[in-house]
Amino acid sequence: MILGGTEFVGHAVTEAALARGWEVTVFHRGRHAAPAGVTALHGDRTAPGGLAALGAGEWDAVVDTWAAAPTAVRDAARALAGRAGRYAYVSTGSVYTYPSPDGHDESHPVVDGSPDADAVDYARDKRGGELAATAAFGDDATLLVRSGLILGPRENIGRLPWWLNRIARGGPVLAPGPRDLELQFIDVRDLATWTLDAVADGLAGPYNLIAPPGHTTTGALLEACVRVTGSDAELRWTGPEQILAAGVQPWTDLPVWVPRGELYDTLHRGSAAKALAAGLRCRPAEETVADTWAWLRTLGGVAPQRPDRPAPGLDPELEAKLLGTGG
Repeated sequence: MILGGTEFVGHAVTEAALARGWEVTVFHRGRHAAPAGVTALHGDRTAPGGLAALGAGEWDAVVDTWAAAPTAVRDAARALAGRAGRYAYVSTGSVYTYPSPDGHDESHPVVDGSPDADAVDYARDKRGGELAATAAFGDDATLLVRSGLILGPRENIGRLPWWLNRIARGGPVLAPGPRDLELQFIDVRDLATWTLDAVADGLAGPYNLIAPPGHTTTGALLEACVRVTGSDAELRWTGPEQILAAGVQPWTDLPVWVPRGELYDTLHRGSAAKALAAGLRCRPAEETVADTWAWLRTLGGVAPQRPDRPAPGLDPELEAKLLGTGG
């Protein structure tokens, strides 16, 4: 059973399960088409009676990607308890208290959260979801997938798609330095594969799902974007001091990138040792870039954008000013 299953992470999990020959049920609101080959159940987890379609049936495992009010996880997990063997909740490394030091692992303290809370903020909502799933299924049958930055085909946040589209336009491109700054992310398909393996193996508890520190660098990522798009883009490497002084916001204006410091350690220096020991395998960053570009081209370059997330990217006028190319 996939709760969601029609967008980014949920879609990747659904496709991976189908590729294994598993029987897959997808429960969703019907706003997006479910992958072919699933049994589709419709309902709105936030509406009164919205879980009615889950009233009958049994499943070996549930995968839940919910990212808003923890009460939705609570109610779904309670409805499925006793009729599903295991519950995998795709959470986030944001549940750790900030700042998280270089090398932080699953033992780092987490934020407060409640399974009975309405939506508060991303970190506490996800922590409440963790607690809700665990309360319904118990410690031994609940897997907490604490993902880091997720990239890959069907991304609906817009981070890698923005870089690909910007570089595809060509010309001088503001490239945030240093070029050798190490980055961490997880390809959505690697997350899906590991999650299903972990469910099948009976793993439980929290796992940081992120590639090892240094999986790629800013230079390698952006240069891969130049290669796969075939553009004439010229990466102009610019120091973080100059970028920050111009009012550019790390992570949002320049997706994926943050300068070294507390936020960098939190986002790009987490420990993946536990998941790696449990079989996590991470494909090369170049493959993630190439496959995301191939998918993006099928959409004419216009990537889907989640309505609850602001579209990332640098204002062209500000970029031109920093590059000295403005009129």
